[in-house]
Amino acid sequence: MTLKFSAVFFSMAIGFGLACPASGQDGWTALFDGKSIDKWSVKSGFATYTVEEGGVIMGKTAEGSGNSFLCPPQEYGDFELEFEVKVDDGLNSGVQIRSKLKNVDGKDSYGGRLFGPQVEIESSPGQSGWVYGEATGRGWLSPEPKMKDKASNEHSHMKNGEWNQFRVVAKGSTIKTSINGNAVADLTDEEIFETHPKGLIGLQVHGIKKGSGPYEVRWRNLRIKPLK
Repeated sequence: MTLKFSAVFFSMAIGFGLACPASGQDGWTALFDGKSIDKWSVKSGFATYTVEEGGVIMGKTAEGSGNSFLCPPQEYGDFELEFEVKVDDGLNSGVQIRSKLKNVDGKDSYGGRLFGPQVEIESSPGQSGWVYGEATGRGWLSPEPKMKDKASNEHSHMKNGEWNQFRVVAKGSTIKTSINGNAVADLTDEEIFETHPKGLIGLQVHGIKKGSGPYEVRWRNLRIKPLK
């Protein structure tokens, strides 16, 4: 970890009032080993995911596909999650947390429809870091994107065309996020916690309109620490 990244993660920790664990400290596990996604599975759509040099997962849109999610096999409840992401301008993406599957045996289900809380990812100015209720029928769980004031429902914490550091802390009914050291979401939602106390993590490639794209999104340095 470079000095620059160390400073970023320290700022994140201060924003949440939590100590920032050193890389490799007990309790932290690499969510992706940097080599293979053979044990992971794609759900809900048929976007493609490949591993690139440098331990990068690349997701690419597929015209005609709905939202797609690459999921590791484990389920998680309370945790801290850190990752870096770089997304093409024009592509909406996200990371599902505590998510479940429905319509697993449905026609063209592609392994089932993933639904639950999603940490939004998109270019600036936008709504990255706030929490959306993917396929839950509730829309945005975070209140900020619902505000009419554009200055309140958008921000520019994402560095377009660059790698961005995300941190997610899910503890009980509270979900907190930050981007590049800037606190974004501080959501307490008992309703979504009641239905989704634990579940899958999913790296999203959003569906696209016919004739648009292709677009790409990349993740690296994914690590997770379960919380007691």
